[in-house]
Amino acid sequence: MPSLPRVEASPAATLPEGLELRKLARRALQVALLIGVFVLVVLLAPGLGDVRRYLGDANPWWVAIAVLFELLSCLSYVVMFKPVFCSEMSWRMSSRIGWSELGVGAIVPASGAAGLALGAWALTQAGMSLERVARRSVAFFTIKSSVNFVAVAVLGTVMALGLVGPDLSLWLTALPAAMSMATIALVLALPRIGPGEIPDDAGRLRRWVGHARRSVIHGVREAIVIVRQRDVLVLVGAIGYWAWDNAVLWATFHAFGAHVDLSVVLMGYLIGQMGGLLPIPGGVGGIDGGLIGTLIVFGAPAAVTVAAVLVYRVILFWIPLLGGGVEFVSLTRALKRGEQVCRVPGGDLPVVRVPRRV
Repeated sequence: MPSLPRVEASPAATLPEGLELRKLARRALQVALLIGVFVLVVLLAPGLGDVRRYLGDANPWWVAIAVLFELLSCLSYVVMFKPVFCSEMSWRMSSRIGWSELGVGAIVPASGAAGLALGAWALTQAGMSLERVARRSVAFFTIKSSVNFVAVAVLGTVMALGLVGPDLSLWLTALPAAMSMATIALVLALPRIGPGEIPDDAGRLRRWVGHARRSVIHGVREAIVIVRQRDVLVLVGAIGYWAWDNAVLWATFHAFGAHVDLSVVLMGYLIGQMGGLLPIPGGVGGIDGGLIGTLIVFGAPAAVTVAAVLVYRVILFWIPLLGGGVEFVSLTRALKRGEQVCRVPGGDLPVVRVPRRV
């Protein structure tokens, strides 16, 4: 689980280090250029004639449907953001912060941690304690990510049993399912470790590790409590964010007339997305290579997979970036005006009482 970059409370006009508008614009340009290079390679490199043929014959209606699915995925993120961080937050403010996080996540690697840091900065401007925002950021990340792991655990098991999907090796079905189950069990066990104590004479590194440990432990605890409350918005948002993003990839295959089994798309999605953890601007090359390689291993046709993933990545970059860019400007202006982020007396997040052991 990636740790959040350090964010200090500051005047509303001052963005946290690394997330200044100029630096984000430069990163966006870098990612756009990288994607452009990737597209040129596909269009010009020898031996990729079949891929170019597929791209030339793309069905624009299916591409439009894929764009719609990505919009629904982003809106699901916004829907989930409000109840996790502050149920009294207006939907307008939730849209500003949520979309801004998605925009930053499209151009900065580390699986969305930079986007969460931007959200933490925005929330602290309203007087919310950084400690509580950090806990809720961990909870948000945990809930959002858990949907993928649960899906792979279930789907990998039923595929291994031969109930759905093509006949594949247990290495491609049972092993990912077992690894997902182990990851889920590890996360659920984290609260039992306890937050630990931070000695008064601890050095800077030890204190940083101690605070990070507390944020993770308490954040996972709060994630479990939030899920047990069965808030419809949280569940719809978390599942929708995952499902609609998978649907984008599914639709791009249909744009080229390929009918890849849905189970293959779902299984290839999680494993392929691991490439986004690489420290590459926007995950370009990491996500693309991971998705293409994984889907081909699972039996998807090579040429159409390259074409489908290429269109998927272009959509995955531009929709969050454009929407996030507009809302980021709106967010900074709202904070400069002193607009309220969360309508809670005292400006802080409501207290969530978490049992000592969950």
